[in-house]
Amino acid sequence: MEQTRRWHDVFWLGTFVIHLVGLGLVLGVLGLNRFKQKNRLDIDKYTYRFMENEAGLTEDYWPLYAVAGGIGTALGWSWLLLLGSRATQMMKVSVHILTTYLAVISVLCFWAEQFFCGVAFAIGATLQFLLPFTMLVLQKAVKMVWNLPEVMRVAYAFMLVVLLWMALWSFGAAGVVASSIGDGGRWWLLVVLSVSLFWTGAVLCNTVHVIVSGTVVRVTIHGGREAESNPANSLMKSLQYALTTSFGSICYGSLFTAAIRTLRWEVRGIRSKIGNNECLLCCVDFLFHLVETLVRFFNKYAYVQIAVYGKSFNRSARDAWELFQSTGVEAIVAYDCSGAVLLMGTIFGGLITGTCSGVWAWMKWNDRAFMIGLTSMLMGMVLVGIAMVVVESAVTSIYICYAEDPLLIQRWDTEFFNHMSETLHQRLQHRSSRAREVLTHNQLDSRIGELSSI
Repeated sequence: MEQTRRWHDVFWLGTFVIHLVGLGLVLGVLGLNRFKQKNRLDIDKYTYRFMENEAGLTEDYWPLYAVAGGIGTALGWSWLLLLGSRATQMMKVSVHILTTYLAVISVLCFWAEQFFCGVAFAIGATLQFLLPFTMLVLQKAVKMVWNLPEVMRVAYAFMLVVLLWMALWSFGAAGVVASSIGDGGRWWLLVVLSVSLFWTGAVLCNTVHVIVSGTVVRVTIHGGREAESNPANSLMKSLQYALTTSFGSICYGSLFTAAIRTLRWEVRGIRSKIGNNECLLCCVDFLFHLVETLVRFFNKYAYVQIAVYGKSFNRSARDAWELFQSTGVEAIVAYDCSGAVLLMGTIFGGLITGTCSGVWAWMKWNDRAFMIGLTSMLMGMVLVGIAMVVVESAVTSIYICYAEDPLLIQRWDTEFFNHMSETLHQRLQHRSSRAREVLTHNQLDSRIGELSSI
């Protein structure tokens, strides 16, 4: 585990760095062009065909993004500070937000005659039976990271790094909002900038993920933070690996994991509620197996393998998934809702941030309030996401440790180990009975077909 590590996924590391440098220059140009003087860099001569609005100044809109950054940082830091004393209440709020949000979206989809989406969201809102175990896992994850104050300090530090990048990003975004280009052109530019911010934010969040999970696993393996065998430099080793040899793998995985995980949640929910519609079941089964194949190569548990063993991203994801399937732990991992609960907390933080900036913008320029509100929401989500990923890292570490050696979890918390083992046994029994039902149904259909042909 502590061998000299090779650099992996160097192409994606180079791509990310080039993207960061190139975009930084573009953001600087976009912001400076309207900073204290309209068309300072004479860029409008290239965009005169698209001019439809009265031009403004960068400093008119930049303070709105400064408010978004301040609110997002305050929410993220508050979440981390309250993690030890109010963790249970905060998780319950996130759970209620999740189920209420899905129910409301489901109703709106049915009202808009989007039946398929309505059913998908309704299924998600009714999966209450998964939440007690999810709450237990989240509480234990909070306990794990709260006993490691050094990883909390890492999250605070990375939030400041994100804030510094957002100062430049919002400078360029404010320049776009202030430009005289038509709404369509400005929206396209903001979408490109938002995709870049999403990738950059995901890379920084997953860097924290690797640092935290590496520290947590090392401490768990050595019997706790106070154990004599626990190396004193666990955090520094994890930090060193995350920012050097493993950074390319983090950049690569950050592009795809969130989208594939969300798709998997939806497909699983739909598949479990289809019933006896064989045609629809066949189509969804095909989609399910396609997504499951993607999950083998893109999943959040890869970051733990990257942190501990220093593998490439695809190999880490594949090894983690094969470990879960060979031990049966995939039965509880597949139905874990902790990611969804934490995601709702992240979205909630983004909504608060976007609403505050959007309302202020609407009071001054109601025609540009929506684009400012949406981009501010993304800023808030990235900042709050840094705080949320600390707990998510601990959750993924718990599952990896349990799959590799259940005694690690038993030594750490015997009661939790017993509950986890019991839940795993129930899930495996449920899968076994479901498989027998499907087999019996297929045999019966085959027998009926043979008799009818006679």
